[in-house]
Amino acid sequence: MAELTLMKNAAEQQLAAEWQKAKGALPGPAALRAAAFERFAATGLPNRRVEEWKYTDLRALMRDAKPLASRPDALAFARLKDAGASLGDLDARRIVLVNGYLDPAWTDQNDADAGLTIAELFGWLGEDSIYRTKQISQNVPDDVAVSLNTAFMSGGAVIHVKKDAAIERPIHLAHVFSGESAAATYPRSVVIVEPGARVMLIESFEGPELDYQVNTALQLFVGEGAHVDHIKVTREGAKTLHVSSLMADVGAQARFNTFAFTTGGAVVRNQLFLRFGGEGTIANIRGATLLKGRQHVDTTMLVDHAAPGCQSREVFRTVLDDESRGVFQGKIIVQPGAQKTDAKMASHALMLSETAEADNKPELEIYADDVQCGHGATAGDLDEDLLFYLKARGIPHAEAEALLIQAFVGDAIEGIEDAGLREALIEAVGAWVKARG
Repeated sequence: MAELTLMKNAAEQQLAAEWQKAKGALPGPAALRAAAFERFAATGLPNRRVEEWKYTDLRALMRDAKPLASRPDALAFARLKDAGASLGDLDARRIVLVNGYLDPAWTDQNDADAGLTIAELFGWLGEDSIYRTKQISQNVPDDVAVSLNTAFMSGGAVIHVKKDAAIERPIHLAHVFSGESAAATYPRSVVIVEPGARVMLIESFEGPELDYQVNTALQLFVGEGAHVDHIKVTREGAKTLHVSSLMADVGAQARFNTFAFTTGGAVVRNQLFLRFGGEGTIANIRGATLLKGRQHVDTTMLVDHAAPGCQSREVFRTVLDDESRGVFQGKIIVQPGAQKTDAKMASHALMLSETAEADNKPELEIYADDVQCGHGATAGDLDEDLLFYLKARGIPHAEAEALLIQAFVGDAIEGIEDAGLREALIEAVGAWVKARG
């Protein structure tokens, strides 16, 4: 049988050329990087024939691959030291990453909190290269975007919360793109939360009106009885291609909450790979997305219940205007032996335009017989009865629409524990609605 040769498009050729140029200079584990790039090279960029990417044909959407972003100089870091500060009245320990590189002048407050250490990715790997390289290779999905991030990862933060430590101030990883020309960034961060510890982690992404590209990955290791809150806010420039991968391995009796808020970017894909490996974990996985113009945002989630007695709730809300497109793909897997699993997933889309599109594909894959699992998806426009009710009480049409939109999204935001962040996101919803005119 003749061997088929994969024809590479312009973006795939550019990625290959960029790899040949950069691989000798990239720090960290060379063998891990090379193996990851080989996995990408064997398959190429995903297209609509790949089930997990059927609604987001990256091979078609990514027409070219930008060159690797260079490390910013000290002036750039100084100019962007307040990145992410616009995220409301948030008393957080803010760590700035510019173009995927950790600011070398960031304030290390490890000595002020005995339960917390923060380090730069490659410095941390270098302290115990064999063990830690193996650690960040654990439970990594076979996914093209993750492989590319592993091959090109430029740096990031490693956050280690010690056993039974309660970190009172949130930790804010503020990502920002800087530069006068388009480039690609590949930040990779690792968060290790030991048993019984508690922490809130916030990620924010922002940048200018350039067609830059972001491929970011975050690995979370959550110990037994720990409590972790994770919030991701994506406010990229209007031309940005943004692919994000959250990989979380959660232990027994833990509490895990994650929330994604997306308003920016031309094409955004938020991937979640979550594994509950110990009994009795409770997880809330939520998101709110507001789209306009021709924005395309894809939330693809895999929740793996690998142990008995775990509970998960997945709730996502999307508002679509103009010719935007929202995608939700959620799969819950209940492994053999994961009895008493309680998992429910819901995706709701609010259509403000006849030309907007919402694609929902919820799935259940169950191999245990004593479980409670369900899923649902809805898509529709504003409730005419509620609009009439509000207008009958003297509220103008535009204001009535705004109130209903804010209520629709606010229901997902209200679960955020930090009051300052919660208020900031509710205000961001109000600003988005107001900008509709």
